[in-house]
Amino acid sequence: MEKPRPAAGGPSASASAAASAAEHELTERQRRHLRGLAHALKPVVRLGSAGLTEAIAAETARALGDHELIKVKAPGGDRAARDELFAELARRTGSALVHRIGNVAVLYRPRAEPPGLVIPDR
Repeated sequence: MEKPRPAAGGPSASASAAASAAEHELTERQRRHLRGLAHALKPVVRLGSAGLTEAIAAETARALGDHELIKVKAPGGDRAARDELFAELARRTGSALVHRIGNVAVLYRPRAEPPGLVIPDR
């Protein structure tokens, strides 16, 4: 059984990660790392034809609290409308939009307690 690795840089690393995601300012290195972690994930939240509702925003916030890093799938359609939808969802949930490809977006919001994912420092 492998032991979990300590956070790189100690407790301050997770604090800086929390601050950077809360401000929506992830470095390219952090985004690359999170994209790699998200690669195997399946979409946790699926947006319907009603678009972004309060229920969807609340469910996304709950999922971010549970998982920190999630994929969200939107219906096909206009690319600009999807981009705006994902940006608004990130704003409402206080998360960082890590990546968007097609109709799937990756959102990240660090958990305060207990700390979860460890992302590289800037």
